[in-house]
Amino acid sequence: MSRRSPCVAVTPVPAASSCQGRAARWLMAFCVIASSAGCVLTQDLPDPALEVPPEYHPQGYGASRLTDPDAPPALDWWRGFRSPELTQLMEEAQKVNLDIAAAVARLVQADAQARITGAALLPSLNGNGSETYSRTSGSSASGLSIGGREVVNYSASLSASYQLDFWGQNRDALQAAEETATADRFDRDVVALTTLTSVANAYFQVLASQDRIRTAQQNIASATRILNAIKERFKAGTGTDLDVAQEESVLANLKASVPPLRQTLSQNINALATLVSRPPEAVHVTGGSLDQIASPRVTPGLPSEILTQRPDIRRQEAQLASATANVGNARAQFFPSIQLTGQGGYQSSALVSLFQPHAAFFSIVGSLTQPIFDGGRILGNFQLSKARQDELLQTYRKTVVQSFADVDNALVSIRETTTRLRLQREVVAASRRAFQLSEQQLRAGTADIVTVLNTQLTLFQAEDALWQAQLARLLAFVSLYQALGGGWEPRMEKPVDAL
Repeated sequence: MSRRSPCVAVTPVPAASSCQGRAARWLMAFCVIASSAGCVLTQDLPDPALEVPPEYHPQGYGASRLTDPDAPPALDWWRGFRSPELTQLMEEAQKVNLDIAAAVARLVQADAQARITGAALLPSLNGNGSETYSRTSGSSASGLSIGGREVVNYSASLSASYQLDFWGQNRDALQAAEETATADRFDRDVVALTTLTSVANAYFQVLASQDRIRTAQQNIASATRILNAIKERFKAGTGTDLDVAQEESVLANLKASVPPLRQTLSQNINALATLVSRPPEAVHVTGGSLDQIASPRVTPGLPSEILTQRPDIRRQEAQLASATANVGNARAQFFPSIQLTGQGGYQSSALVSLFQPHAAFFSIVGSLTQPIFDGGRILGNFQLSKARQDELLQTYRKTVVQSFADVDNALVSIRETTTRLRLQREVVAASRRAFQLSEQQLRAGTADIVTVLNTQLTLFQAEDALWQAQLARLLAFVSLYQALGGGWEPRMEKPVDAL
């Protein structure tokens, strides 16, 4: 990416006198020389030297694509889970989240800073008006007293100042500020994506906690039923007090597992309240069950177009461009600075003749300042800018490489959690069947109490693990969307040939 510093040619206002004409011609000639000489300095973004394939395939996925090129992930990717309450929370978070609002404020600051920095490329113009009243002393050298003299002077003038950006110093500073503002725009997108994924994760945690609490309560009911059956056997003389104590221990453990789940539920509801900028008392989350959440359809394979979609990569690229412009600015400080100043107006002792031709005056000054010795300040600033550029280059490279790893991790997580969920369902089905058979044998008086305890503990753990597997799979989908940079901008519709 090349950048060119603008060259400014100034055309002075025609003057009445020949001196004014000579000054004007000198000024014009000087600016023409500036515009035709070395006023162009270019700064190119350093090559990241990364081998990026046109299409990326995660480990173990073959050559199939992530999505149809004509159907990329939508900007409102959360609608793929088909949860109206989640969609409502997402839309509310985009409007009122305080982190997003703070990122927008930083963006406004960056835009304002760019305007402040860009002011150096334009001349400054000031108007002045004054009335001066003075009186001389009434005494003379011989000691005689004479009347003092009173003088009134009126003046109206314009003064202008302009620094020729001969080496592109101010232009580079402006570009650095503009690239910083661009980086802040992408930073806002990063904050927004992080906020939305946090909303999705917290909401799914709420659903998982509700499911696990319901399952724990059902298991408590089952354990109570088993405990009553064991007590009946104990009363009939076919059971022991140890059997009763063991089942009471199982029941107590189940009841003890509920408070942490309720705590997790409350914490995630409070997290959702913070994300939508409301106190917990003002937020009502209905929730439901993970079974009501749809799984977006994903097929593996990834186009390298992700590099233009992830906001963190685009932010790093803008920051690298800003650092590159700062290098140009630091380099230009080794060269002389050229300053043009001018002043013109009218000055008269009588207000009525202030704007007469004979009352006009002007002055034009051109100055050149060349740094000679500054204790290494300019050199140190240049080396600092170069080191900062190199740091951002390495960070940019790492972000690009990390983006592929993030997507790979998310796809592998989806694949493995899907397999885990399928197998866990088989575990639950087998465990439930074993528990039902052991309960039937218990009531018939033919079951071993150890077998009953083992089967019910296996079932209770399997059911709880099933909800955790469902949660992990949904969180893997959220991680994939985050790794992709959220949704993609919609493509332009293909033209339809006229029939």
